[in-house]
Amino acid sequence: MPPPSAKDRRIHSVLILLLLLYLVARSLQLFADKLPSLLIVVFHVLPPAVFAIIHGSRIYRPRGIFIFTTLCLGIAALSESVSLRTGFPFGHYEFTELMGPKLFGLPILLALAYVGMGYLSWIVASAILKYQDRPLSGKGLVLLPLLASFTMVAWDFSMDPVWANIDQAWIWRDGGPYYGVPVSNFLGWYLTVYIFYQLFALYLRNRAPNSSQAPHWRLAILFYAASAIGNLLIVAPASVPKIIIDPSGRHWMTSGILLASRLASIFLMTPLSLIALAKTSASYSLNNSRVFRKRNTPDESLSIPK
Repeated sequence: MPPPSAKDRRIHSVLILLLLLYLVARSLQLFADKLPSLLIVVFHVLPPAVFAIIHGSRIYRPRGIFIFTTLCLGIAALSESVSLRTGFPFGHYEFTELMGPKLFGLPILLALAYVGMGYLSWIVASAILKYQDRPLSGKGLVLLPLLASFTMVAWDFSMDPVWANIDQAWIWRDGGPYYGVPVSNFLGWYLTVYIFYQLFALYLRNRAPNSSQAPHWRLAILFYAASAIGNLLIVAPASVPKIIIDPSGRHWMTSGILLASRLASIFLMTPLSLIALAKTSASYSLNNSRVFRKRNTPDESLSIPK
């Protein structure tokens, strides 16, 4: 495997910078009472989205990440807009002003969050199924979108109760059994992301990633893991009551909501990240071993016959 070029090293440095910026942004949660909420949201959303565009251009070429972004934004915006008006597929809810400017009732930053975390979830699932260096085909055309959808929903499972109840970025009209969040929300998320993942998988059919370099893949996996770690740093501002009452009248302990977020991060997101990292390292070691054997195996065609 050839060493990374100067351009690859520059791209790698930019991606590391975005990851560090995201980690700093997650640390700002500890000072939620002293900083504008919109500022924290912006730095939660933009670094992963920019990372996805740059990283994806290297893995799937500019055309591939353009198609991914278009599918992601288009289908996510459609699902959110329909649900805001009909309750399908997520349930009945409305956004507050926390996430900033809206387009047809949908915050622009939320749409961008789909791109960033949607891409990172896809990469984690691709690594787990070992599609870093081989074309997507056969059963993988369905298995990869299914696993990527689960990986994405694991992220939503860890953060939705916090954003809905503690931060109040959106309000569920009828509450729900999972700390005020309805089950339909997670089913709707799975359906929505599965659709654009499946369409992207069909686009990638029989195409191998443009780069199989393990350090490049590890960065995206570490970014997903950083999101899980960031959830462990969430604290409730002093203005948030210890008991939150959702619109259905259910009472939820704020400490319980935070605990649920941390448990989902530890037992869902973290194992997915670790498995993806292990599979990436194993695949990289195997490829290096094959290259080494090939370079050191005598060419029989050059041997002198007896």
